[in-house]
Amino acid sequence: MNETAKRARATIDLAAVRSNVRALGDRAPRAELMAVVKSDGYGHGAVRCARAAREAGAGWLGTALPEEAFALRAAGDTGRLMCWLWTPGGPWRRAVEQDIDISVSGLWALREVTAAARECGRTARVQLKIDTGLGRNGCAPADWPELTAAARAAEAEGTLRVTGVWSHFACADEPGHPSIALQLTAFHEALAIAGRAGLRPEVRHIANTPALLTLPEAHFDLVRTGIGIYGISPSPDLGTSQELGLRPAMTLEAALASVKRVPGGHGVSYGHQYTTPRETTLALVPLGYADGIPRHASNGGPVLIAGAWRTVAGRIAMDQFVVDLGGDHAEPGDRAVLFGPGDGGEPTAEDWARVAGTIGYEIVTRIGTRVPRVHVDSATRSEAGGDRTLTGGTA
Repeated sequence: MNETAKRARATIDLAAVRSNVRALGDRAPRAELMAVVKSDGYGHGAVRCARAAREAGAGWLGTALPEEAFALRAAGDTGRLMCWLWTPGGPWRRAVEQDIDISVSGLWALREVTAAARECGRTARVQLKIDTGLGRNGCAPADWPELTAAARAAEAEGTLRVTGVWSHFACADEPGHPSIALQLTAFHEALAIAGRAGLRPEVRHIANTPALLTLPEAHFDLVRTGIGIYGISPSPDLGTSQELGLRPAMTLEAALASVKRVPGGHGVSYGHQYTTPRETTLALVPLGYADGIPRHASNGGPVLIAGAWRTVAGRIAMDQFVVDLGGDHAEPGDRAVLFGPGDGGEPTAEDWARVAGTIGYEIVTRIGTRVPRVHVDSATRSEAGGDRTLTGGTA
């Protein structure tokens, strides 16, 4: 273990990632599965988690940024790989040369990717995105006929191949929300327009993790699974991870930096928002908001220390926070578990999300680079090595 990991570490169980991919794939048996590994695998390590997802049967990987996709190719991945967040002047040629599926939401992007394809003499793989109601990226419905016609013309020229048509839900994590049916209708209409333009995409997809779990009619040819493959529920409305048959992959822990007795009436941390009610023991956890611990969880964030559930006492600072142990005893170096699967009574990332008034996605993705990631495989009871490269296809 390196010196930094002795202070704190995030342990990532790759067996949990594989288990989650298989469980989610079982929910959509007629569709292929895309494992989304953007933002360094939601903070879990993109390359390691991508490899585990491939081993569990993921036929596709997905990233937001081109640089994230390039990193996977550099690690040896040769399978289907999609990237969707582009800006003018982006590295189009490099993406074309590396056989990355490029998302296009407007004519400007179509022009840039076709220019890159002509320049390098390769056929670009393009997926057209339609805005069915989310209001972020995606082609406006009024512009869709023009975009699909232009894409078909580029196909006829041999410059590109339209491999997919896709969209994204706004409220799939709120079962029964009226926008869901409206977006599905809009997606079917967009597919019909693309078909009339002469496009025959390999995959049609709109389902994210919550839609995969609750909307079989939205599975189409491909489902995109993000937070679910890391074992976190996409919404309290859909149930906890355990209720969904998912296992959280990340365990965040630290070694206590200080343990001391203090009298009653002792102020704790900035602003003295917590004062000890009586003589007690205070333990110092060397993690703070610079490590991604949400400051909004001050005076409430849960921690397992010495076999008992505790809460943050006072404000969370940049590098540390305090826990009141009451009459219990601990030693410097003892383990404090902020979150994990919950098997040992420890809190989960979803527990932290509730306290901080946010979502589980944010809890795991915000864990900073000062916290080393240690990848293990509970299926083999070993630390996962990093010498193997990614491969394409499914296992």
